[in-house]
Amino acid sequence: MPRKDMTEQNPVNQVAAKPVPTLPDAQTVTAVRHYTDRLFSFRVTRPASLRFRSGEFVMIGLMGDPDPKTGKQKPLLRAYSIASPAWDDELEFYSIKVQDGPLTSKLQHIQPGDQIILRPKPVGTLVHDALLPGKRLWFFATGTGIAPFASLLREPETYERFDEVIITHTTRDVAELTYGRELIESIRSDELLAELIGEENLAKLRYYPTTTREQSPKMGRITTLLEDGTLFEDLGIDGIAPDIDRAMVCGSIGLNTDLKRILESFGLQEGANSDPKHYVVEKAFVG
Repeated sequence: MPRKDMTEQNPVNQVAAKPVPTLPDAQTVTAVRHYTDRLFSFRVTRPASLRFRSGEFVMIGLMGDPDPKTGKQKPLLRAYSIASPAWDDELEFYSIKVQDGPLTSKLQHIQPGDQIILRPKPVGTLVHDALLPGKRLWFFATGTGIAPFASLLREPETYERFDEVIITHTTRDVAELTYGRELIESIRSDELLAELIGEENLAKLRYYPTTTREQSPKMGRITTLLEDGTLFEDLGIDGIAPDIDRAMVCGSIGLNTDLKRILESFGLQEGANSDPKHYVVEKAFVG
């Protein structure tokens, strides 16, 4: 289901297409959108055989520069969470731009019609199977860590399993919240999603964006807002308890470490695909 805002705002220049060498595990870019000088998203074709659970990641990339001596190229691959839900006909990804990064310095310049490498072996810990049944589900994300939750928030199973779904998204600047804000708006206004998820289920979704540098309606790191109780006060809930709450975390290593400590202070235990518990953390997140 291509998002209109990704295609309408980025018309493709009508120029003669250059022949593109076929890459191993190649998929074709169908849409690209740049949000800031640090963030962009893109959609690619989905292999007919690819099956994945919403919240998983795959390895994607491009061919590296030719070796000066041999002229041979090696693939540059990184783990990227699939931002689109498991039922989507295409695959969506949300990425940072690192100007001197081996992969993202190249990836940020892709255009519709280009090819990327996609290794069709999805894995990951941010899946429903890794959590015990509960009543309230928390998604804690910073930056592009919202990507796997973009998948799970458009997954009907998320709302079937829980009575309340809370997504927190923390970035430095207001513009970096755009992807998440538009995602939530589209979930609430898209007729297809309303039919798929159920309008009564959409009422379960709560969105809590914060910034840490630029002024916005809610400032502060999510870890601070959790520890001082501001988050609970703002949402009108008593706190986090292991008999009610389940959580998924995706962000920087520092955030993941801090949130593990905080969640465990509430009595939650870390789970895995083979051992479901109260919360899970994405360990392979890239950026």
